[in-house]
Amino acid sequence: MSNKMSHPLSLSDRWIQENNELVNKWKHQEGGGDALDRDQILTHLRACSSEFHKLLRKIQGIPPLADHTQLELTVVYNACVSSAAQSQFSEAELLLTQATERVLQVTGHDPVASDHPVFWRTLLKSVESTALNSCVLYLLCLQWAIWLATCQLKTIQGFQDELFSLSETLSAGVRDDMKMKSEAGGNIPLLLMNPRRLVELLQICTFIVQGAESLSEGRSSDALTGLQTASSLPAPRTLIAYTHLLSGSCLTHMSRPQMALQCYRKALETDSQCVCSLYQSMLIYRQLGNTQAEIQALRLLHSTLMLPSATEPALATTDLLSPSLLLCSQSLSYLLSVPSALSVLHNLALKCVLHGRLSEGVECYLDLLAALHSEDQHGVQAEVPPLPKLPELYLEAGAALLMARRPADCMALCDEVISTTLELLPEKLVLEEPEEKSEAETRAVCSEGEDRVGMLLWVGAAYLLQGHCHTHLTDWKQAVTHYTRCINLLVKVRFKKRGFPPQIPSADMVSKQETDVYILQRLKGLSLAGRGISFTQTDQLREALRDLQLSLQAFPDCVSAGLWCGEVLWRLGRRREAAACWEKTWSVTTQPSVESLCLYLQEPQSCPLLDSTELRHRIQELGPTMSA
Repeated sequence: MSNKMSHPLSLSDRWIQENNELVNKWKHQEGGGDALDRDQILTHLRACSSEFHKLLRKIQGIPPLADHTQLELTVVYNACVSSAAQSQFSEAELLLTQATERVLQVTGHDPVASDHPVFWRTLLKSVESTALNSCVLYLLCLQWAIWLATCQLKTIQGFQDELFSLSETLSAGVRDDMKMKSEAGGNIPLLLMNPRRLVELLQICTFIVQGAESLSEGRSSDALTGLQTASSLPAPRTLIAYTHLLSGSCLTHMSRPQMALQCYRKALETDSQCVCSLYQSMLIYRQLGNTQAEIQALRLLHSTLMLPSATEPALATTDLLSPSLLLCSQSLSYLLSVPSALSVLHNLALKCVLHGRLSEGVECYLDLLAALHSEDQHGVQAEVPPLPKLPELYLEAGAALLMARRPADCMALCDEVISTTLELLPEKLVLEEPEEKSEAETRAVCSEGEDRVGMLLWVGAAYLLQGHCHTHLTDWKQAVTHYTRCINLLVKVRFKKRGFPPQIPSADMVSKQETDVYILQRLKGLSLAGRGISFTQTDQLREALRDLQLSLQAFPDCVSAGLWCGEVLWRLGRRREAAACWEKTWSVTTQPSVESLCLYLQEPQSCPLLDSTELRHRIQELGPTMSA
């Protein structure tokens, strides 16, 4: 620095030097790669931010002069970038407001007390064709970033033409003269972040957030237009992948699943870590009923979520103002949400079991239980969406093991449920019809009795599965014992309708599936059917008939109970009643889909099965007697 310079210029040069040292210090640290961890980087950023603010206070300690204003605005830009990078948006906005008001003073304009777009239009007009124009444009870039980060989308919308033209203005070389001076050794203040690069980032992030908002408001076609424009902008591949992903979501809402799948594929091709596109593809396959493709997508999604990189922020970047700071919209967060690896594994296990891929399903269930046990040792983590309770997962896994003809393993899991729960069961339990209350009140009341009801149903289901295991092993005496244990538990439960005393639940009290009364009746029906079938194998036909008829009273749609009830009646010589029982069972059309039922509530395939063809042949042999 020359000592011959006048005092103000010398002061200005010292400030420029101080600014540039701070910028170079940050960029040197930034270029250090992985040498510093996240905490160290944040510490360095705070220190850097503090220094920029100190420098700014020095500059603003003298009246605003045209000679100093360019330097002041550059330091304001750097201070705002460092504040915004720490999510201190209100502090950054205050700096912008103070700086822009000083610009109006320098240019001889009165401060404008008006909304943001009017203020900025006035400001831009005041510096048009002056040396301050480029500096004010840089500050406008930061104002845009703050609006976006704080989800002020209406403000952006009202000023969008000017904002989107920033890219063209900056690309046209607003700062080319300053760059030339720099190359020639001119002493100019450096910027902490390239404004052109920032504008490119802001433009695509704005399209993405606006697209997500339009999509959440049901304006899929509007959203799609903007997102398709955004997909051709210069931007990091993660953000381009988001544009394809959200375009796919728009097409899904527009009932164009095949085109949506193409967009999800593009998203994955652009960024292999775009796990949300895998998840959305899986949902499309589910919607189309393509189970094998759904299972494949679930498996790939789980594998991807288990990769170490999947736990790192997808939008990590070396830029101070990263995409993750700018993409804070709740609508976007919802659209980008993906279940946890454990939830995906549970879905995969269930799908495999329900669709004939038993060995895969069983392995997935065992992996899931092992992972949950491991997590439990390190503190349970909350799942979103929540997984079923641990006893339910044990029961599902047990049912899958039984289907895979591994009854001993099934019994071991059921023993675990029983041993941890049995002592906690109440002597009696009354299920009350829910009153018409607000959703919050209903939830509170339900949660009080939920655990008690759940525990009783879990233990009952465990005994039921163990009964099925002994049936599979043709150990009829043990089968009867375990089915009886299930029945004895369930008969403790009473159901209370408003205005009536508690009574034994019956099939006509079931209002809909998945309620506690429905599960109770189904468990009761299946256990009575299992015990009745076991009695038939030891020729205890009277006891068998009693249980099978009680089973049909508790659970009228139980196919195995209906067919075996007919078989017992036939053996007892009541052939016309048997034929009528079979006909009625075959006419049942209200069977729930396997997808909607818990695995342990499904009718077992391990019990002795009757051949419907043979039964129909018997009915035909009865001939005319059927019409008697």
